[in-house]
Amino acid sequence: MSRTLLTALVALVVSAAGCGSAGPVYPSRPSATPGEPQADPTPSRVVMHATITSKALHRALEESVPRTGEGTFPMLGSERKFTWRRGTMAIRFQQGRIGLDLHVDAVADMPVGSLDIPLDFRILAEPVVSSEYAAKLQSLDVQVTSQDRIIRAADAAADVLPKIKAAVEEKLKDFTYDLYPTVAEAHMRVARPMELPLGDASGCAVLKVVGVEAGPTVLADGIEKDLALIVSPSVTLPCSPPDLGGKLPPLANVASIPSGPFTVTVPVAARYEELTKAMTLAFTDGKLFFSKEYPQLYLEKPEVYAAKDQLVLKLHLAGPVSKYGIDTTLDGDLYLTGHPVVEDNELRIPDLEPTIETKNFFLKLKASMDADNIRDQARAALRLDIGERLKAVKQKLSSDISFGNGQGCLKAEAHKIEVAGVHVHGSYLRVYVNANASASMYMPCP
Repeated sequence: MSRTLLTALVALVVSAAGCGSAGPVYPSRPSATPGEPQADPTPSRVVMHATITSKALHRALEESVPRTGEGTFPMLGSERKFTWRRGTMAIRFQQGRIGLDLHVDAVADMPVGSLDIPLDFRILAEPVVSSEYAAKLQSLDVQVTSQDRIIRAADAAADVLPKIKAAVEEKLKDFTYDLYPTVAEAHMRVARPMELPLGDASGCAVLKVVGVEAGPTVLADGIEKDLALIVSPSVTLPCSPPDLGGKLPPLANVASIPSGPFTVTVPVAARYEELTKAMTLAFTDGKLFFSKEYPQLYLEKPEVYAAKDQLVLKLHLAGPVSKYGIDTTLDGDLYLTGHPVVEDNELRIPDLEPTIETKNFFLKLKASMDADNIRDQARAALRLDIGERLKAVKQKLSSDISFGNGQGCLKAEAHKIEVAGVHVHGSYLRVYVNANASASMYMPCP
């Protein structure tokens, strides 16, 4: 650049940005909008494949059905006493139902001595999960037999057998396996706001649970069901988590739930003030030095706002110039506009260009190379690698949701997080992020 051009540059920048007879042509700021940015999420399903192992089911049933019992039966005009003791229960799975096999030895008091009554129970039941998150047995089919021919013909056995059968059947009808503590723990962890790593910007992700669904039961050496937390996802900058409430919604049994990995679309609502903070991550100590020829010139104080469907970037150009005998300081504002796009998890503005006033300013300086350099530096500063920052979010979705307690555990893993789109609004920017993950719940924890 010649000394004449440099002199013109200094004179024009120092004299303020109002070049030419027409006034500045800068995009005006929109009027302030009260309230927080709206994420406006679409509900998604967080699907968990829940398994109650046969071991856990066996232990719960063993604890539910007493091992001993007693009662009375009529004989010869008086009430006689009987006692019974059962053996270990065996569990099998047969044609969509749970099968239980157990042996009971009963002893009936007789006028002379006692009568041993060996009984074999074969029970079939359909497992269901109620709206209160309780696994129960319904449609009980209890069959009782004895291999002893004498016992089968004894009057005492005919009186004792239905009473033992009724006692066992009553306990099985009352049997419940409580899923609520484990599902409630999962709900709490899913709904808990997660802080996002956005440098100086403060943001959080919220998966508000609005419903819980359960798919059909599968029996495969245990009870397996797909559970889905219906979530209303959002990310806000600054963080403004909604009221999450406390109690789980009632469980809704549905005909089907898409199994396997699930995808949650999370709208990120970011105020432009917070986007400006995130942009400053590209600046060093608040300054961006852009010129090799004039290494002390820098851009600072970035401001981002919207004008219709475009983003406006305001930058302050400042710094000393000492060359060709000229020693002064530049001080002026530059304005650039463009449309945000997302490519491969990177938010950028490829068509970012100076406004008419800023462009005229550079043309009159006859320093278009410097204008291109400033524009390119501004474009680079606004290339926000969202994918890199979402790595921490991916780790949070895997580690923060996973847990283990005395009853069971949840193991979750986020597989892929990608940005699907970006839209400009008057007071905030909305970015849509797709999170693909999978989750499994085990009771007890393997």
